[in-house]
Amino acid sequence: MENLGVFFALAGAVCSALMSGIGSAIGVGKAGQAAAGVVTDDPSKFSKVLILQLLPGTQGIYGLLIAFITLTQIGVMGGSSDISFAKGLLYFAACMPMAWVGLFSAVQQANAAISSISLVNKKPDQFGKSMIFPAMVETYAILALLVSILSIFGIASLNI
Repeated sequence: MENLGVFFALAGAVCSALMSGIGSAIGVGKAGQAAAGVVTDDPSKFSKVLILQLLPGTQGIYGLLIAFITLTQIGVMGGSSDISFAKGLLYFAACMPMAWVGLFSAVQQANAAISSISLVNKKPDQFGKSMIFPAMVETYAILALLVSILSIFGIASLNI
């Protein structure tokens, strides 16, 4: 019972990296399938569709960042990791915005990227505009990243 705080904090860090990573893997895979179809027809569009394919991968990076910050804050990465049960639950909760938004936004960003890849296939001169659609989904991943970061750093100052 004494290490439940550490358990929940670690579970939050793992969920953040895992769920965001799963979303990014699904998203990059789906967009990659669409990009490969375009490149099959016109190899000169490779660099444009590659950029669009990579966009859903950022959520996995954000989830990993939240995991590293959490592990650093709880002392697992080079220090004592004696935290209360209440703080452990708070760290878990602080990781959840990035975990859940990372999972779902990466998949939805892939859907937008696939449509943008189709746009680039038909009208390569519209690449700049095509980037805006998946980038709008990215906004919500960044908001979740900020909420998780601010929450994690806020927990450290609590005396519970």
